[in-house]
Amino acid sequence: MNETDGMNRRKTRRRTAAHVLSWAGRLCAVLLLAVTVSAWAMPRRGMVAFQASPHSFCIAGERQPSPLYVASEDFPGVARAVHDLAQDIGRVTGKEAAVTHSTDQLQLPPILVGTLGKSAVIDALAANGKLDVSAIRGQWESYVLQTVSDPIPGVKQAFIIAGSDKRGTIYGVYDVSENIGVSPWYWWADVPVQHHDTICMHADRLVQGPPAVKYRGIFINDEAPAMSAWTKEKFGGFNSKMYTHMFELLLRLRANYLWPAMWGSAFNEDDALNPRLADEYGIVMGTSHHEPMDRAQNEFDRRYKGDQWDYIHHPDVMENFWREGVRRNKADENIYTLGMRGRNDSSMLPNASEAENAAVLDKIIDRQRRILAEEVNPDITKVPQILAIYKEVEEFYAHGMKVPDDVTLLWSDNNFGDLRRVPTAEERKRPGGAGMYYHFDYVGAPRSYKWINTNPLPKIQEQMNLAYRYGADRIWIVNVGDLKPMELPIEFFLTMALDPKAMTKDKVADFTLQWASREFGAANAAGIADIVGKYAKYNGWRKPELLSPKTYSLVNYEEAERVEAAWVNLTKDAEAIDKKLSPDQRPAYFELVLYPVMASANLTRLYIAAGRNALYAAQGRVSANAQAKNARALFAEDKALANRYNQLLGGKWNHMMDQTHIGYIGWSDPKTNVMPEVREIVPKEGARLGVAVEGSEKAWPGSSPTAALPAIDTLGDQHRWIDVFGRGAGVVKFTARPSESWIRIDQTDGDTGSDRRLRVSIDWNAAPAGRVSGSIVIIGDSGETVSVAVPIVHVPTVSQAVRGALGNLTEAFTIPAGAAQKNIGASEGQWQPIPDYGRVASAMEVFPIPGGAAATSESAPHLEYAIYLPRAGVIEISALIAPTQKLHPDRGLRLALSIDDNEPQIVDGGAASSSAKVPSYSKLAADNIQALDFKQTIGKPGRHTLKVWMVDPDVVLEYLIVGAAKPSYFGPPASAVGPGY
Repeated sequence: MNETDGMNRRKTRRRTAAHVLSWAGRLCAVLLLAVTVSAWAMPRRGMVAFQASPHSFCIAGERQPSPLYVASEDFPGVARAVHDLAQDIGRVTGKEAAVTHSTDQLQLPPILVGTLGKSAVIDALAANGKLDVSAIRGQWESYVLQTVSDPIPGVKQAFIIAGSDKRGTIYGVYDVSENIGVSPWYWWADVPVQHHDTICMHADRLVQGPPAVKYRGIFINDEAPAMSAWTKEKFGGFNSKMYTHMFELLLRLRANYLWPAMWGSAFNEDDALNPRLADEYGIVMGTSHHEPMDRAQNEFDRRYKGDQWDYIHHPDVMENFWREGVRRNKADENIYTLGMRGRNDSSMLPNASEAENAAVLDKIIDRQRRILAEEVNPDITKVPQILAIYKEVEEFYAHGMKVPDDVTLLWSDNNFGDLRRVPTAEERKRPGGAGMYYHFDYVGAPRSYKWINTNPLPKIQEQMNLAYRYGADRIWIVNVGDLKPMELPIEFFLTMALDPKAMTKDKVADFTLQWASREFGAANAAGIADIVGKYAKYNGWRKPELLSPKTYSLVNYEEAERVEAAWVNLTKDAEAIDKKLSPDQRPAYFELVLYPVMASANLTRLYIAAGRNALYAAQGRVSANAQAKNARALFAEDKALANRYNQLLGGKWNHMMDQTHIGYIGWSDPKTNVMPEVREIVPKEGARLGVAVEGSEKAWPGSSPTAALPAIDTLGDQHRWIDVFGRGAGVVKFTARPSESWIRIDQTDGDTGSDRRLRVSIDWNAAPAGRVSGSIVIIGDSGETVSVAVPIVHVPTVSQAVRGALGNLTEAFTIPAGAAQKNIGASEGQWQPIPDYGRVASAMEVFPIPGGAAATSESAPHLEYAIYLPRAGVIEISALIAPTQKLHPDRGLRLALSIDDNEPQIVDGGAASSSAKVPSYSKLAADNIQALDFKQTIGKPGRHTLKVWMVDPDVVLEYLIVGAAKPSYFGPPASAVGPGY
């Protein structure tokens, strides 16, 4: 949690950036004559150049841009995308390309766009062997890009975009758009387009096969007050004028699936053009876990009484309602959500048993499928259907629900980004397959989070990699709240869905670097990538809505100071880059980078200031009043930053930052932001001295026992602090005098005009051996004196015994998971680092993803850490793991630990994470960490080997704490010999 990982990561990215040419420069590389691309890229290096060469096909230059041909018989959505490409060429060059439906009179080398079976020109090229479509014919959403000579009479050369189906062609079109320099976020995040006079295609042949995940999309949810107010002001509501922007964005991101906004709106009824245009664009529509059969609850509420949402007592009402919706939309491309939950996203039969609920759901699903067979297709297996295994439905499924094999099981996370369940080996045989419903936004216990991006990409990658490896590859859909400001994680999620195998844990940083380069240019890409990675990581420590004045310790480990410094430094980095950018880049930078950093940092500092105010007031510090003033200023700054966002670009995004996020007292967001409570004190008359010490909330003089610093030892070589401050209206001049020459202080005098923090360290060359104590006497000219004890443990010989090991003599210490001296692999796999994960520089998980549990023997994968323990007896050790859920019903979430040759002790973390009914579940979700507590007994002090064993896979180890840590959020800072966190 200190900046060690940040510095290491920054150095790594700088080294990476040194090997990365400018985006435009890299695009100038020429591909070989025949190139097949199996991995989806962003953007494709070498596909486009902005200067002509003898082997290039130039679509823009000194002349007018190449005309775009698309057959009038092709899909309307394809023709629409072609018009977008024509406009994109204009955005780059200033000259929009012409679009034609006729091959007659093509006087310039054209771009020929078409879908197999829908374009006579493309079909003829394939038939005469000029265009090889064997790799894409009959494939899902695939395309080929190729330069062809003599494609049609009178045309010497053309660039071809040919798709296997409607979306295949559309994706090919947008592939070209992105590579000529138009970001998918050009409208939604105002990313500017760099001007070029010349655009030349260098890809003689590029083939893109089908995406690995068939359906990939987003869920607009929890969209009030922000997005709902924005759409109402800008478009008049969630209508086709707004959704056309969203459909286009999804297609530019190679997505194909949408659950529409549902808070107060009804996609199919609010605007009759909504479903028609979705189908025309090529967007597959669905509805959430709570709204079955392509019908919104708001549609029901407009027709019936609320208590009629009840299949037990009103089956005819519900069946008629479902049938109407199916008839209305059956001609469109839909995935039908089956099952039923209670009104307003609640449990259907809360007082019934799981088995009784399961029986009712079986009946409902059977009836829904009969409706689909009667209305859509008698072969029900040809109708895409899902059952969302969400919240209580997971319990019902475990108690005997009979889900037909052709229905896709849509599993979910715990609403905080940790998967609840993955398919078993038997479930992976089902023809309906499985999918995953994930969350970047959530309303519910333990706390709603709707305001800002809190989703670190390494965690998304790790969890969705598990989903894919365990067979959830039919559908990936993610709850994105208001869409903004989740731009980066949305694109990452959807890009990973195209080819999860290509998006490995080691490629996440590369993705972020490429994203930053595409949006803002190569010059600042490394710095921007570092910033966006850090702010999401810091927000992932604890979501802003869960912060409080007591989150970070003000007396132990300088925790609050280290957190605040991390945010302040990140803000400085972000502001420095902002000054380097051109004016047209700064709005996008504010939306995507600067606002999230500044607002998140401001909020964290607000809560820390409120915490200091409470502590200082209790200690009688006059500076409590300054902290109250600081907190009020930070609260006002939060509003000012939100207003700045809302007023950006003449108010284009007005209301998008209306979401409240300060002052939660329960799970639901407050109606307005509420300033944390602060109080002011009345200073005592005259000049009064005050002293506080590390490790205590008390203040002296006046407290008992007498003031004492935590012990300082040879091995830990801790630096301690003493605060000297004023308690009265006057200023006290003071001196600080150590009783022993081996006690060092960085300040020996000063005054209480402002609080002073004195740093205390030890000169070990002069200190006596053993357990001894000195003191520091603080004398004020007001006549008050405070003596602070300075206990030390000095073992001169310990440095030899502990060389290369971690530990200290007086308190708990932290071992980062990545600091193992030995990493022993086995047939099940080996522990490998996950860069930039969670609270550490690198977490550890066993790869490749094993099929089952391992025996805790010398043959199991394990990590070994050299540690020094100062005393014999029982040793407490906590393994801090990611709050991974119990993914498999037939095994737990076990980890084993041993010291030396002790029998490994096994602890199962699965019980705590198995159900939202378990009290510890809320703590895991809030803390974003789980502690597995172990006890080991050693016979003698000295050097030992701590071993961590894989038992069940999927456990992500972040760090270990040896000994009983003082109260704090993170625990002790990592040892200087480890990578730190």
